Amino acid sequence: MKPVKRLLDISAAVAGLLVLSWLLALVALWIRLDSPGPALFVQTRIGKDGHPFRMWKFRTMQVGAETEWAAPGADDVLSYRFQDHHDWRITPAGRFLRRTSLDELPQLWNVLNGSMSLVGPRPEIPEMVALYPEYAHARHQVKPGITGLAQVMGRGDLSVEETLDWDLWYCQHWTLRLDLKILWRTAASVLRRQGAY
Repeated sequence: MKPVKRLLDISAAVAGLLVLSWLLALVALWIRLDSPGPALFVQTRIGKDGHPFRMWKFRTMQVGAETEWAAPGADDVLSYRFQDHHDWRITPAGRFLRRTSLDELPQLWNVLNGSMSLVGPRPEIPEMVALYPEYAHARHQVKPGITGLAQVMGRGDLSVEETLDWDLWYCQHWTLRLDLKILWRTAASVLRRQGAY
């Protein structure tokens, strides 16, 4: 079944990049006009088997905003939530892009080059992965995804522990049918703006 998953990834990524090329260009232009800095944001994330890779997103924050973030303490990591509805670092365009999840579209390139899948646990930054309890690293046995089970079960409203629980369940129960259900529910979650800024 895994070759079928990869075929689905490639087909969807190619189709998405071709069909949405006009939208990608318009979003990139809007970001450049909205705030100083590049349209794309590239960040190191941890992928399959714990290997780091470069993940692409549309920039939704002020340039250099990542330096203003501090990782939680080891004792607080499982209860930590990334969600902050009043984060001053997010640009006006960025708020819309996050609400609609359009900021994730450049990750179709990551899917095409094989560092990501359409569906899988969302890739995390090395600073957070370093704080994970040992059991949580089992989430890296599959490729990270643009969307995942945790995203349709709450997105940014979930704590790190809740997200890890859903990620590990996905890894243990993966089927192609489950991926298709997650893709379908992702569209519904985005339309409801569940867990969005």
